[in-house]
Amino acid sequence: MAVGNEFSTVAKVLYVQGMIAVLVAAGFAGWSGVVAAKSSLLGSAVAWIPNLYFAYKIYLARQRSAQGILNAFYSGETIKLILTTALFALVLQIPAVDFMILLVGYIAVLSVFWFALFYWRN
Repeated sequence: MAVGNEFSTVAKVLYVQGMIAVLVAAGFAGWSGVVAAKSSLLGSAVAWIPNLYFAYKIYLARQRSAQGILNAFYSGETIKLILTTALFALVLQIPAVDFMILLVGYIAVLSVFWFALFYWRN
């Protein structure tokens, strides 16, 4: 098991998600301006912050029994979904947010999971 790995696949995914968020926002800044870049960053944050919470929750449970890890996984995923919903509700209250660009940032950060399956197989 890779519990002792200092820079695990989870840390790599979170790092790449942050890099993708910055790259997409920079692209929108150059293409459409500051408002689009902010919308993209907000969408990226809506995806990244709950993922960060979930990773931390599982990290704290790494030394528990199998049942404890499973319970941490389920509770972490539940809170992650609630946090995502709350962040979307909060971000959509901002008047200058472009919803479509926000979704592009959100999907770009989430897509890192899909591509990580191909690149970081052991």
